[in-house]
Amino acid sequence: MMCDTQEHRIAHLKTLYPEVQGSTDYAHMLNGVDVDAVVIATAVKSHYPLAKASLMAGKHTFIEKPMAGSSEHCEELIDIAQEKGLVLMAAHTFLYSPVVQKIKEIVEQGDIGEIRYICARRLNLGLFQKDINVAWDLAPHDISIIQHILGEQPITVNCRGSAHITPGVQDVTTMSLSYPRQRTAIIHSSWLDPRKVREMTIVGSKRMIVYDDCAPLEKIRVYDSRVERPPHYDTFAEFHYAYHYGDVYAPYIKQEEPLKTECQHFLDCINHGKTPLTDGRQGMELVRILEASSESLKLDGAPVHLANNSNGNGSSPASHPPAAAIPHVPIAKMKELKMEKQSESETNSHLDNLNIKIKIGINKKQT
Repeated sequence: MMCDTQEHRIAHLKTLYPEVQGSTDYAHMLNGVDVDAVVIATAVKSHYPLAKASLMAGKHTFIEKPMAGSSEHCEELIDIAQEKGLVLMAAHTFLYSPVVQKIKEIVEQGDIGEIRYICARRLNLGLFQKDINVAWDLAPHDISIIQHILGEQPITVNCRGSAHITPGVQDVTTMSLSYPRQRTAIIHSSWLDPRKVREMTIVGSKRMIVYDDCAPLEKIRVYDSRVERPPHYDTFAEFHYAYHYGDVYAPYIKQEEPLKTECQHFLDCINHGKTPLTDGRQGMELVRILEASSESLKLDGAPVHLANNSNGNGSSPASHPPAAAIPHVPIAKMKELKMEKQSESETNSHLDNLNIKIKIGINKKQT
């Protein structure tokens, strides 16, 4: 069953799939037709009302990215799905790609060492949207991949952008995500680039991965490249960075259609009562990052702190961190502070002794 508000779209789809029924009445499709699941692939502003109606009608629901226009709406959809025992799945298609799965495998095996930073570029000419900016349109793909690889939420989000074509709708943005252990991710999105670019670089302490989704073959290349600091040195002349340039290899990737795999996963979760890899909570966490990026855009790129609470709600400017936050002080800095404190203590002790001697000298002179 296909449903669209525009009849010419239904007519076109029926030429592609003549055996499938079409309708312009969404309520009829939910209540008057025997369907078990609904896939929502519409404009972002309609995701929440359509998904809520689907869940309230007892249908398993699969929503195109981003899952909704706000994390509050996402949480409401999650609650309804849990209450009714339904599968709620967000369409983060790239996580079902054999390429991304291979990258995840390489990272988990420790082949590239500790991840230091990730840089992603998703650029092309168009397609311009009117209800969302380019970050909400293109960045969800990269955010979902980065979240999948790192396995944790960012601490802060910075985003700057410009609206060159449609006033108030940014068509070029640069987003920066800060993670624990000094790890960062940079995402550049654009509707104003002459070339279609889908590239991600993952820099590790041992090796580096370059993922080019536009490449017909060898979408992943692993570079045996790194830079190392000397373990110890006595003089400045002995301090030299060590640059390592090794081989480059392209691991074998089995060719599979990610969208087909994703749809089959949705059906398997329905049939076997499983939780999807990209469930509603994953969709909500991604929307929280997008919300923080929008807030940062309003603040001219200022960092916005993500509140990592159990409900996953809310974000706040990074200039107001949680009261319980304790600054991390490196061991070397702690030793330096300890030596400074010890030196200060010795100086104070010396001054105290000097004051005592001066007082004694004055008393002797008076007597």
